[in-house]
Amino acid sequence: MERKAFNENDQKELAQSTIKSKDQYSFWREMWKRLSRHRIAIVGGIVVLTLYIMVIFAGFLSPYHPNRTFRQYFYHPPTRVHFTDETGSLTRPYIYGTESVGWGQYETVEDEKYEIQFFHRGDPHTVGPFTTNFQLFGIEGYEQPFFLLGSDGYGRDLFTRLLYGGRVSMFIGFVAIFISTSIGMLVGGISGYYGGWVDEVLMRFAEVIMSIPGFYLLLALAAVMPIDIPSQMRFFFIISILAFRGWAGMARVIRGMVLSAKNEEYVQAARAIGASDKRIIIKHVLPVTTTYVIVSATVAVPGYIIMESGLSFIGLGIQEPAASWGNMLAAAQNITSITGFPWMLIPGFMIFIACLSYNLLGDGLRDALDPKSTIR
Repeated sequence: MERKAFNENDQKELAQSTIKSKDQYSFWREMWKRLSRHRIAIVGGIVVLTLYIMVIFAGFLSPYHPNRTFRQYFYHPPTRVHFTDETGSLTRPYIYGTESVGWGQYETVEDEKYEIQFFHRGDPHTVGPFTTNFQLFGIEGYEQPFFLLGSDGYGRDLFTRLLYGGRVSMFIGFVAIFISTSIGMLVGGISGYYGGWVDEVLMRFAEVIMSIPGFYLLLALAAVMPIDIPSQMRFFFIISILAFRGWAGMARVIRGMVLSAKNEEYVQAARAIGASDKRIIIKHVLPVTTTYVIVSATVAVPGYIIMESGLSFIGLGIQEPAASWGNMLAAAQNITSITGFPWMLIPGFMIFIACLSYNLLGDGLRDALDPKSTIR
């Protein structure tokens, strides 16, 4: 008799799970339809995706190694590319040679013409586990450099360092939010589901973390970081700092959602048929928080990008010669750089574009996941 009752309950749970799976499929399909009608969010998503593709394939897209120095070409303005010859006919893209006539001043040498080579062999770089020297474009040899966006004070190609620096700035935000979101979901889920003294201890600890001013905490932790550690270690240290600061707010919200979800009928039914706490939390409780987590994580990434850039800007983040948008922007702190070499502000523009695109995408996701919103 007990076996028959158990089988009936088991069949009911299976039927409810099937219905729930269909409902979830319909929900995500409807969400995608709503998001696809949100044109601004789609533009933001395309820009974010494009930025990640560019920084991942930075070695192929950039003409030089990020630390290659052309000392006689410091603060060189963006190189002008020519597409027509002297007669006005279309020709293979080329540039003219330049020579220095003063501090940060150059004049064109029209007797020296250099063709832009595509898919040529340049500086070695890595693409995943592979090492290659194929690059999308560049100039044969190193007699005359090609600075698409100009050069910095050390004669390094700004376009190249912009792509390599984007790896740091973009992925620090992405990885840090992934870690902090995972910790927040875990702590908030446990706190809300078990309650009692577990809830008290975890939430009081989260409140202590939240009570500390975020940027000052980052400054204090970054200041004790050894200066001579490798760039890779500094990268992971900054990620740890950002993730440590960011999980508490997420945990408090998840806790409230779990407190509400654990009293739902389908959770009580799963508990009645003997489902373990782990199964209930993972399969029935945490999925309720998915929409909030997606939107919250997307909107929070720009904050992490700005925090990393701020640390690097004041010299407590990624250090030279490694590139990040923050330490590249630090070269434009004085009025001379802004007025005389305005291309040095491009890293700040990239930070603005990345943060704006993430916010546009986050707003679109929020509207698409909210059934009460109207997207035209």
